[in-house]
Amino acid sequence: MGLIDQRWIDLFGDAATNGWALLNGTIEPFVPTPSEVLFDEPHRLLRRYGADVGKPILLVPPLAAPALCYDLRPGQSLIEFLIEQGRTVYVVDYGEITWEDRGMGFEDWFDDIVPQAIERVSAAHGDQYIDILGWSLGGTLSYLTMAANPDLPVRSVTAVTTPIDYSEYPGVHLLREAAKYTGGHLISNAIRVAGNIHAPAVRLSFRAAALEREIKRPWFIIKNLADKDTLVRMNAVERFTQQLYAYPGRLYNQVYVRLMLANDLADGHFTIGDRKIELANVKVPVLAFAATGDVLAPRKSVEAAAHVLTGSPSVRIEIVPGSHLGALAGSDARATTWTRLAEFLNSLDD
Repeated sequence: MGLIDQRWIDLFGDAATNGWALLNGTIEPFVPTPSEVLFDEPHRLLRRYGADVGKPILLVPPLAAPALCYDLRPGQSLIEFLIEQGRTVYVVDYGEITWEDRGMGFEDWFDDIVPQAIERVSAAHGDQYIDILGWSLGGTLSYLTMAANPDLPVRSVTAVTTPIDYSEYPGVHLLREAAKYTGGHLISNAIRVAGNIHAPAVRLSFRAAALEREIKRPWFIIKNLADKDTLVRMNAVERFTQQLYAYPGRLYNQVYVRLMLANDLADGHFTIGDRKIELANVKVPVLAFAATGDVLAPRKSVEAAAHVLTGSPSVRIEIVPGSHLGALAGSDARATTWTRLAEFLNSLDD
């Protein structure tokens, strides 16, 4: 009986300590993986992680998300894992989006920002070909960059939870029905007036996409108050969510009109004015991850990559457990996404 009583005392003590640390933000200090800034320019800051002698890989973040997505915390860091694999990791960081950036569109990234980062990384390694990886819309940027610039020194593209077929996207059918009556102009005009999709709205939409998780969050915290490891992982995701940026208004209009309404990517292209970027121009091996619990990029939406990347010598689709972010940095990522990524990259090394 005495032993049982002591266990309860210890349990309540741990819960009280963890609860207080969670409230005052001290449950785990943020310690990023050490890096070196190579170039510090607006919307294209380039960092290097690890020794410069490993095979180079460039991580391409999504729009509106900080590069923190690749380095949430020790144990939840794709960067840390890749360094352990002997690779030199580079990340291009776009920084915050302001009112002055409202005219930026997809082409600013796939014609300029991402190609420049690729060329800089390649040059730092004697002009050798490099691998690139993008999560979510970072994967879209990676696909479009290689489709628009097939001669870039890139060996492979990996896309983690990147949607292609937006007809599988939650709620998109309602948007299309509404657009029949408004010509799609109601939302487009509202975005033009606002300038950007501002950071608070982006954070709210990210939470809304996992509404069930948000509703259950208080109970989840209470249930796991004595489990510091679980709370630390949750806190890392919360820290990431709080740092989501704004979307440039023009780019978000392109997402709305070209991706959601027109479903361009599922048809194998992306249209800007009279210019058409053909996904068949992606000429390198592709690895695409879909997650079983992803509501932002449903499995069928991701798997459509195999049907449109017809110029690639191989398109490998991997299904992994987790949510949209969990596939990249969740508790199962090391044993699933990261391990399969390492196998893919190692196969190219042979």
